[in-house]
Amino acid sequence: MPGVVRTRVGYAGGTTDNPTYYSIGDHSESIQIDYDPKLVSYAELLDVFWSAHNPRTSSFSRQYRSLIFVHNDRQRRLAVETKNKLKKGGTVYTDIVAFSEFYLAEDYHQKYYLRNTEKLMGELRPLYPQEEEFINSTAVARLNGYIGGFGTLDQLERELDSFGLSERAEHYLRGRISRR
Repeated sequence: MPGVVRTRVGYAGGTTDNPTYYSIGDHSESIQIDYDPKLVSYAELLDVFWSAHNPRTSSFSRQYRSLIFVHNDRQRRLAVETKNKLKKGGTVYTDIVAFSEFYLAEDYHQKYYLRNTEKLMGELRPLYPQEEEFINSTAVARLNGYIGGFGTLDQLERELDSFGLSERAEHYLRGRISRR
């Protein structure tokens, strides 16, 4: 999605110190999204959130519950407003809670779609030799989104040159996106 600067997965919403996947305590798996509000609005991000999962399905555990962490009153108002619109069609199990703290998940959880795409990972590892660089990269976040099914071929074409990929990798990426 244009305007998304960085995404990172982790754990939030609980009281356990330094949770991990195998010791998550009372936290929930979460995604942290940094975005440029000049390019994408919070309301647009909410639209993607609601359409990317079924909020009418009750979670079988706190770890996998549907929730939105809000950082201020404006975000809370917009999140509640959009949830209430969906409620007209039935129960919505998504919680809306105040953000408190985010714990970064283990490296192997970061950029999951991209990590499972060897043709691109072979080119990205030399560009981002440090794991922290890889996890925090805007280009890597954008590529992970495309591989994960978000974004159009037109959007990709507008920013493809900024990723630093070879022609072979660009061709592969175009093919993946155009087959959807």
